[in-house]
Amino acid sequence: MDLRVAVPADRASIAALLAQTGLPVDDLDDPAIAFVVGEAQGLIAGVVGVQDCGDAGLLRSLAVRADLRGGGHGTVLLRAAETLARARGRSPLVLLTQTAEAFFARHGYRVIPRGEAPASVRASAEFRALCPASATCMAKDV
Repeated sequence: MDLRVAVPADRASIAALLAQTGLPVDDLDDPAIAFVVGEAQGLIAGVVGVQDCGDAGLLRSLAVRADLRGGGHGTVLLRAAETLARARGRSPLVLLTQTAEAFFARHGYRVIPRGEAPASVRASAEFRALCPASATCMAKDV
């Protein structure tokens, strides 16, 4: 899988992949979100986003095509997101998940109470409305 920064022409493919995996797509055009895509065989195989939230970052939209899961692509994308967050001076990196707590825990993320996320992260659309209150909140200093 080859990584690159997403360009506007990727939006439809990113939205389709996120919709297939049940992740939010309502605010993909927010300029505070930077996406990295992974390509395989000329197609977008995976995506991850980092949303700037003050000094913190919000990990967004980590998804890998169903036919490519289990091959380490999610880990590659997560590392790219962490590198991007560091380059942008965003730490901690916070996320919400309903299905991947074990995956993120293996990569050093810890569960935190939602109310302990930085106020700038809690003000994001994902925290306020797009992701259900039942989602697990996790964070990692990057």
